[in-house]
Parts: sequence; C-alpha cells; structure tokens
Amino acid sequence: METYPPALRRPDLVDLTDDGATDGSLVGAKAANLARARRAGLPVLPGAVLTTAWDHRGWSHPSRFDRPGPARAAWRTFGNEGERPLVVRSSSTNEDGGTSSMAGVFTSVLDVTDWASFVEAVDQVLDSGRLAGVPDAQMAVLVQPQLEPRWGGVLFGADPVTGRTDRLLLATVDGGPDKLVSGVDDGWTAVLSPRGRVLETRGGDAMPLPRPLLRSLARLAARARQTFGGPQDIEWAIDHDGTLWLLQSRPITTLTGRATGPVLGTGPLAETFPEPLSRLEADLWLAPLGEGIEQALLLTGAVSPRALRRSPVARGVDGWAVADLGHLGLAPVRHRVLRRLDPRPPARRVRAAWRTGRLSRALPALARDVIEQVDTDLADVPRVDELSNASLLAVLDNGRIALRALHGYEALAGMLTPETDNGTTAASLALSALAQAHAENVDIDQLVETDPVVLALAPPRIGDGPVLPGAAAGVIDLRSESPTAPAPVPTSDGAVVREALRLRARWVQELTARAAWQLGHRLTCVGVLPDQSAVRQMELDELRAAVATRSAPADLDQRADPLTSTPRPLPATFRLTADNTPVAVAPPTAGPGGVGAGGGVGSGPVHLGDDPPEGAVLVVTHLDPRLATVIPRLAGLVAETGSPLSHLAILAREHQVPTVVGLAEVTGRYRAGDVIEVDGTIGSVRLVDDAASRPDEVDGPPAQDDVGGPDSPGDADAGADHDHTVVALPSRPLIDLTADGRGTAAPAGERDRAGRTGGTIIPIGARR
Repeated sequence: METYPPALRRPDLVDLTDDGATDGSLVGAKAANLARARRAGLPVLPGAVLTTAWDHRGWSHPSRFDRPGPARAAWRTFGNEGERPLVVRSSSTNEDGGTSSMAGVFTSVLDVTDWASFVEAVDQVLDSGRLAGVPDAQMAVLVQPQLEPRWGGVLFGADPVTGRTDRLLLATVDGGPDKLVSGVDDGWTAVLSPRGRVLETRGGDAMPLPRPLLRSLARLAARARQTFGGPQDIEWAIDHDGTLWLLQSRPITTLTGRATGPVLGTGPLAETFPEPLSRLEADLWLAPLGEGIEQALLLTGAVSPRALRRSPVARGVDGWAVADLGHLGLAPVRHRVLRRLDPRPPARRVRAAWRTGRLSRALPALARDVIEQVDTDLADVPRVDELSNASLLAVLDNGRIALRALHGYEALAGMLTPETDNGTTAASLALSALAQAHAENVDIDQLVETDPVVLALAPPRIGDGPVLPGAAAGVIDLRSESPTAPAPVPTSDGAVVREALRLRARWVQELTARAAWQLGHRLTCVGVLPDQSAVRQMELDELRAAVATRSAPADLDQRADPLTSTPRPLPATFRLTADNTPVAVAPPTAGPGGVGAGGGVGSGPVHLGDDPPEGAVLVVTHLDPRLATVIPRLAGLVAETGSPLSHLAILAREHQVPTVVGLAEVTGRYRAGDVIEVDGTIGSVRLVDDAASRPDEVDGPPAQDDVGGPDSPGDADAGADHDHTVVALPSRPLIDLTADGRGTAAPAGERDRAGRTGGTIIPIGARR
C-alpha cells in the first residue's frame, strides 16, 4: 500500500517505516510497538502518526479547515481522498507499557470516510488524552486504513489467569475485534498450546477458526514474544482472503507469573477460622493446628517428613487460614506411573498399616487422657484479671501446647473413624442451649457462662468476647414442638472422642484469647499500646518483648487489622506464584455437581447473605459455624468449599437439610430468588425451570410430615434409651468464661434460676 511522499515527511507526521517511528516519546507507545513489529517482519498495516510534536492548537477551527497540513496529508494518503475508510487511534506516551496498558481509557474511532468526520475523530482522540487526566502524558494520533475482517480477536501469549507461559489464551469473534474488547460480544475463548492446538474451550458453541489459522496465530504470538522480549497481549484480524494482521501489541500487564507448588484452599479450615486472622491469632491458633495435624500425618505415615518440609499443612495467606489440600487427600498428587496406586515407600506402607491398626484400638483411651488433662488444667486457671503478666504469657504458651495435642488427636480421630460415625455435634447441643435460653428468657450474653458449649457456634477471636449468633435465637426453629436438637443416634467411641476434642480446642482458644486481650488492656494502661485492639497485630514474640521491655514494634500503627480492613477473599482452590499471588485452579474434588453431604432432596429460592428466610436455599462460600442457628429453617445448603464431615454438614443432616459442598463458584452462578433443587445424596444442584415454582414470597418451613414421618431416623429413636458412649468429665467448677472475668462459675450440680447446671460441661453424646 502506498504511503505519502517522503518530501512531505516532517517531525509532526511520521510514517511507521521511518526511523523515528520507534520513539515512544514522539509517536506514543502503541504506534512505536507497531513500528517495531513491522521492522521485525510481523504483519502490520501501514500507517502514519500525528506526533506529540504536532502543534494542533486550533487546527480544526473553520477558518483553518481546508488548509494543508500533516492531518490532511495523512487523510489523503491512507484514505485516498475518502475512498477508503480509516481508523483513527490513540497512541499515548503512557499506554501499552509494561506496568499499565490503559486499555479502554483513550478513544479510537472507526469507519472514518470523509474529511469532516476525520477532523472530528482526531479531535475526539486528542480530547480523550486531556480528559483522562494522566500526569505527564502526551497524545499522538495513529492513522491507518481500516480492514473489513472476517474474524478478529485478542491473543494472549500466556495465560494471565493461571500465569502459565506455556499456554496461549485466544478470544475471537466474527468481524473486527472491537466488539470483543468493548465487551459487546463474549466471543469464543480457548486455551491453546504453543503450536496452536486447542486444549480447552471456555465459551462459545463451536470453533469458528480453521485449524491452520490457529497455528498461524500461535506463530504470531511466538514471533511477537521474541520481538518484544516477553509474552504479548495482541489484537489481531483476519481478512476475507485469509491474511492475518497484527493490529496492536503490548505487554501482558496482568501476568502473575506461573503458579507453582501445592494446591491450597480455605475449605478444610474455614469452619474453624471463617474470618481472617490477626498476627497474634495466627501465632496462637493456626500454628498449633498445623503442627498437630502434621504429627498425625507423620504418625500414620500418610505424608512423608520431606513433603511436610516442602509445604506445611496449614499456613496464612493474606490473613486467611489455608491448608495444603494434597496433604489432606483433597487434591491429586502427581506420581510416577508405577507409584500411582500407593506412592509411599514399601517400608513406610508397612509401618503405616501397623500404626493405624494399633492407633485405631488405642485412640479412644489416649484421647480421653488428653481430654481429662485439659479439663484439669482449665479448672486450675484463675480469672485472667488475677494473673500476673508472666502467668498470662504462660497461659498463651501452655495453650499452644494443649492445642497442638488436641488438634493432633482430633486429626487422628478423623482419619481413623469411619465416615458413618457422625454422632451428635457440639453445634447441635449448642443450638439446644440457645433455644432453651430463648424459651426461658436467659440473657444471650450470659449464656457462655452457664452453657459454655455454645462457644461451638462462635469462631475464636481476640477481642471483647465471642460473637454469638444471639440475634437469631429468637427465630430458631428446630422443626419440633420442643426447643431441643434432634436426638443423638448411636455412635462409636471415635466419633464421640473427636467431637469432645473439638470442643476442648475451642475452649482453649477462648482462654488464650482472653489472656491476650487482658495483656493488651494492661499494655494500653501503661502507654505501650495506643489501644487494646493493637495487641491483635503483634506476634507472640513481640508481645513477650513488649511485656518485658515496655516497648512496641515501630511499625505497629501501620499494620492493618483484618477486623477493620478485611482482605480480599481467596479462591476456593489456588496455587501461589513466586510473589505469593494466589492463582485459582480448578477444584480437585468437586465435579459438576459438587460433593453430596446428605439430607435428601429439597428445593427453594436462593438466598445469598447472612439471614435467610424460612424455606430458602442458602448459598455460601464456606461453612461458617455461625450459620448453625439458621440451619433448621433452610430448604437446602450449598457451599463452594467444605467437607461432608464438617460440623455444619453433620448438623444439616441431623435436621434433614439437603447439603452440597465443594461446588465451585456457586455464589456467582445463581442469583437471589432463583429456585434451585439440591440433592444431598448425589451432590447435584440444578436450576428449576418452571417459572410457576418461583414464589413471590418464601413459603414457611415444610410440614412435619414432609420433614420426617414416623419412619425417619430422628423419630424412630426419639424415645429409645441408647447406650451412648460419653466422655466423662470432672465434676468440679468450670473455668470462668464471663466477658469481664468478674463472675464465678457455679459448682457442678448447683443449678441457676433458669434450671440449668451452672458451669457444668455437657458431655458430648449425652441427651440434654
């Protein structure tokens, strides 16, 4: 295609073939990249640039409308005096860079056919540079002939979502790429190999491009990467004779780098830590939990010491507690072909089998010893306001030791207990306590003192006290005439022991939280901390130093508290890049329908929030223990993460609420009010198409006959006298867990005015 004569070339009008066309300060970054690509032999359309040196002040005024100049020269040359449409594009000095693309910020105008529309288009491009308000940015204007392509689209020389540089991400539409980049058309999206083979499709019905053109696009990506020294974000078009054109090339600014290492996820720990943890909370609770689980994995031979050295079981990412899903058997681990059946060395397989056999028999007795020791230690601790600073620090240290043991034995019980041994959970007993407190007008704030089992409904937190779901107690519906939880079913020693260990761990967490909060109060009184909540952002070693030296970390006031500035939620499953950026991966355990957690089949309108109405299907990211109070009134429960053996899943089964867990991105799949059917048996969730089934108002809970007739498990044994295994507890006063520490616990057997035994621990598995 012919360009304008060299005699007309000047600093304010530069052709893409000129030497100065690669100077980004003169022609802008977009035009400079195209000039560089053209020099490298890439298929770039000819064009000219009205440079940043062009004095365009008043150029479009009617008095100067017909005067010759650089703009008119470009229009005449590339538009053939209006015979061919042009595209007038922005080319700012600060767009298409390595850190900021400014994609969509500036204006480009298509289908420019006459001189008047050309003048208007140039002014629009220049105005977009001024209106963007970017400091020190100058605007050049790129003029090129416009194609009438058959296909157009965007090609990423690396997958910006996963960070993989051995994958290409392609999106294409019929016609030019402007419909795609503007968001008007989603197009057909695919992941390609470096040779152009389709590895995965992410949208559209059928592949619109012939395979030879896919290979041509892959070669274009490789050549652009070689030319610019890195993977590029490319806009391209293919005309009707099959010629491929490069319309724009810029670095991929959102490329996170390839995510490597283990598959991580919040799911296994979200029930224990549904909120992001502060630094001190992570030191006190997350570290011992990880150490306890690691000891259990090593003891059973499930994971090698080398694997644990490479990747810990539990860690914090942006304040969130996450687990290595591979260590917990929730993500596939790659092994050689001959080791797929059992990747462990033969000697370790034998040791694991021997240990597991002995542990299965000895675990209940060993765990009871731990429980009795923890109960004794808890009972021996005075009120926290009576302890010295040194004693409070000792409580924190001893609490971490106790948690390590409790979590380790609880993990062993989980691995060695059959999945059918669910039993009655502490959350179920806590619900009964909440319902009874409401029926007897007992203050919710004092319920922790009289029935400490309710702590199972509140996640641990260093602060004024546990945040119980007290507001929901007034609307608790346990689907029976009396405000009690469903009767427990016969269970094994393993299930009872595991639940008892969980509850003790929660009590130890509460004790250490109160001890840390008391230290924060004292350090605030002596002027070491600006306020009591600042103790949350100290590490345990820093807290020890502050108590000893009366000095706080210099950057303490700059540390963000997750209570006031919640970090961005993590993907359900992800890997980390070299700079610890989480990159989502496909969920390893959840198929298209997720994982069924029981409860039968139910349907209802979707609710996305904290307070679902009766008969709704609650759709959440993870199973938060504070949702226990709303379980009985649900028609279904669906979560992106979680385990069928989690507390909330067990509680949902007890109340015959259909539950599905591990359904990826379900919170974005359905809208509030969509009527869905949840099958907790096979793990499927489907949208109910019948519009008539979508009520304007949510119906009340199903009738008792719909919930469970006389043959249902809950009613069949309601009056039976089962021989439940009960973990015996010492009959002595329980540690004071009141909010301010001034109250005293009532001795065992001594009842308060509400008729409950004050301060007595409710044995797990026993009837209330």
